[in-house]
Amino acid sequence: MFVHLHVFYVDNIKYKKRNNSHFMLVDGMSTLLTESAKNCESMDFHAFGLKWKFNIRLDLVKDYLSAYLTIADEKCTGSNWGVTCCFNLSVISQIGEFDICTASVFSFDSNHVSWGVSSLISQDMLKQKFIVNDKAVFCAEITGVVPLFLNVIINTFSPTMGTAERVKLMKVPRNNSRFTWKITQFSSFSGESHSSYEFTCGPRRWYLEMYPKGYLEGKGNSLSLFLHASDFVSKAPVEATSAIYKLRVLDQHKRNHHEINTAHRFTSNTRWGFNKFLELEELHKASNGFLVNDAIYIGVEFLSMATREYL
Repeated sequence: MFVHLHVFYVDNIKYKKRNNSHFMLVDGMSTLLTESAKNCESMDFHAFGLKWKFNIRLDLVKDYLSAYLTIADEKCTGSNWGVTCCFNLSVISQIGEFDICTASVFSFDSNHVSWGVSSLISQDMLKQKFIVNDKAVFCAEITGVVPLFLNVIINTFSPTMGTAERVKLMKVPRNNSRFTWKITQFSSFSGESHSSYEFTCGPRRWYLEMYPKGYLEGKGNSLSLFLHASDFVSKAPVEATSAIYKLRVLDQHKRNHHEINTAHRFTSNTRWGFNKFLELEELHKASNGFLVNDAIYIGVEFLSMATREYL
């Protein structure tokens, strides 16, 4: 794969970018089809002066792929706005056959920022005709935009040059998917929060942060726990890294760990977690085995990741 101003290549096949459209090459479709990553979202892109994103999902209709368009523009905030557009979503053939394409007219407002197609293509057809070398290409094209801001119709937005991105989905190898942080003398912590040392998983470094007496709505009643994204290990895309992972507090007696599955798209130096991860009453209950001899084990397990780059 290499870059050109108006085209991009997938395995030496040339694709021409279209105005007011965004191509998303998904590399690692087997992870999307067989693992816990059932949702793949594009980066933000622009069309007719507005910011959008779209995502493909495999968890809404059994055996089918769904696709949704979301308006993500800062101008579309509050209640006094609306945008109508035609959304053309295509699954692009890589073997010279006809593309699968659907066109719908949607009206977006403060109550409806996302619209889509629940049954775009069956998983069987997707596997048989549109996945090549574990890659699939999707294209979202936006036309006929009629925005309404402050009750004034604005229809003079000019077309925008098309864009394309590559999303690399990967299952995290089991032998490199876990990090456990042992905290001794837990009851002696006096600060509001405490952080682990950094560790590496996938393309970047991470660390855990916990609030032993809670944060915001968890303050005084829960242990709060967050995963932080730090720097990339080496030269890598500056766009966000998506991760599906589990945060957990380990049961040191029966291995009946307290854990929560979650997913987030991390930019540099951002975090995601839970203000009310574990109630303090449950943490201190001896039969749960979470706190033994004033020591606690906190961990994270990564299930899958996605990195992104523009084409």
